[in-house]
Amino acid sequence: MPALDFFYFFGSAYAYLSVQRIGRLAAEAGVHVNWRPINVRPLMARNNVALRNETLKVAYMWRDVARRAAHHGLPFKQAPIWPTDPTLLANRVGIVAGQGGWCEAYTVASFRAWFLDGQPLGTRESLAQILGPLGQDVDATIALAETPECAARYDAETEVALSHGVFGSPSFVVNGELFWGDDRLEEALLWAQGRHAVQNNLRV
Repeated sequence: MPALDFFYFFGSAYAYLSVQRIGRLAAEAGVHVNWRPINVRPLMARNNVALRNETLKVAYMWRDVARRAAHHGLPFKQAPIWPTDPTLLANRVGIVAGQGGWCEAYTVASFRAWFLDGQPLGTRESLAQILGPLGQDVDATIALAETPECAARYDAETEVALSHGVFGSPSFVVNGELFWGDDRLEEALLWAQGRHAVQNNLRV
């Protein structure tokens, strides 16, 4: 089965759209998804991007996400709490979830809690509400997420993303080919299938 690496950040507005769509689309395309949380903040800093300081761009971002959610038939109530996950705990729990084989379920539940339930990411209270229904022990999971080993794994995943040229979230990598942004998800899946026009016609 062809595979796709899905690099994303808990706290990325556009990642919400991909998180809600990629499971179904990948299953229909016969493509396996590797869910890989990364720290997008240093990647953005490398390019001198400080989105939270760009008032007009942030306002556009939330309007654009609302439009795209409606276009794809996804729920959207209002702009969620943002920025969120200040200590990266929600992201590091994603690393724990990945090692445990429940990263997709945790990610989907987290983004729904953030966007639809109005919860901030990375607090113990929100993690309790997210992890409980997944059958995960809150204290044990947080303890694992706060270990140096987990932090090192998170940093390593971010370095892997950087090695592929990733600079934002969400990003998709297929055999070294990078696609950035939710609006490139379908193209990334076509590439994984070997059905993209460039692969079959231009070969650039």
